[in-house]
Amino acid sequence: MGSVSLKLGDGTARFKRSTLCSSAVNILMLFSVLATNLFALYAFTYSPKHHTITPFHHKNITLISQHVSLIIKQIDSSQKKLARIENQLLGYQTLNVSRPNLANELKLFLQHHQLPLGKDSRTGITEMVASVGHSCEKSAGLLSQYMTYKVSGPCPDDWSLAQKLILRGCEPLPRRRCFAKTVSKVGLSTWPGLGCKNINCLKKKPNGFAFDRQKYVKATSKNDFLIDDVLAMGNNGIRIGFDIGTGSKTGTFAALMAEKNVTIITNTLNVDALDSDFIAARGVFPLFLSLDHRFPFYDNVFDLVHVASGLDVGTKPEKLEFLMFDADRILRVGGLFWLDNIHCGDDEKKRTLTRLIEKFGYKKLKWVVGQKMDGAVGSGKHEVYLSAVLQKPVRI
Repeated sequence: MGSVSLKLGDGTARFKRSTLCSSAVNILMLFSVLATNLFALYAFTYSPKHHTITPFHHKNITLISQHVSLIIKQIDSSQKKLARIENQLLGYQTLNVSRPNLANELKLFLQHHQLPLGKDSRTGITEMVASVGHSCEKSAGLLSQYMTYKVSGPCPDDWSLAQKLILRGCEPLPRRRCFAKTVSKVGLSTWPGLGCKNINCLKKKPNGFAFDRQKYVKATSKNDFLIDDVLAMGNNGIRIGFDIGTGSKTGTFAALMAEKNVTIITNTLNVDALDSDFIAARGVFPLFLSLDHRFPFYDNVFDLVHVASGLDVGTKPEKLEFLMFDADRILRVGGLFWLDNIHCGDDEKKRTLTRLIEKFGYKKLKWVVGQKMDGAVGSGKHEVYLSAVLQKPVRI
């Protein structure tokens, strides 16, 4: 080690060799720094092995620890209960996505999406939840099969699987990320996987498609109402309508109403053929859903609701009552509710249906009860049918 000596007079600098004394001082200072650091490290890390704690002090600490543990458990339990109640209220847990062998696409679709701005002040929700029917839980295997496909590829030809899920109450179905199969609408000559492969076959079925345009143009019985007569009852204020039931499998009613500048949406399912394809090919609007589905329309929007034959009160009139209330909901005040050849079976069922209709307080513009031989019934006896045009009243 050395020291630096600066001589400013001549502008030069010279180094002098350090003495033995200065070296010893430096070593002593280094040793002192190391000792101080070691002592500080020992002081901070040392913990005594033996503590003298009185029994009273130890008991208090134990009680406090137990109370804290109990409070933590209660908070955790309350949070779980609150989350479970919230999920039940919002319907989040309709399908358990943790079960094995569930399609990844289904899990992705069912994921919750956080709202970008946090909690909505009007609705109280914090996330968006995918809409899937609650009964899908009972058909999780079929639903997983429905959601198994190649992403961005062609969708499987599985309309029959989709309809099976719908009829089991799995409605609405989840969306999919695949392209629907392209089918030429020209001719509609064949339908794969069905009893009838072409239109000529359907024409021969006793309970098949209603291709006869004369049904609504020229009456064949007193229960058959003509389109022009019904439109006149609406004072030419009928612009849009909804057609419910199994009596419009080919969309004939909607096609005839389109000629009168009235837009009709037809509810349909594929029974003997691809009804939706055929109805759409005629330039009218098919709606693929079951009659147990709440109609996806806002209140008081239709001028006309047309209910075709095929609705039966059966042994549970509450089912038809739910349907009637939903049809009433979407019909505007002053709109027409057209019951077209509703099969009552016998006088008792007719009275049950009549009592149900009278609950709504409709004005009866036309009401006809008749009997006719129905080959579809197969009993060879006359069956009771009801046809009526009713007007929705103002309710206060």
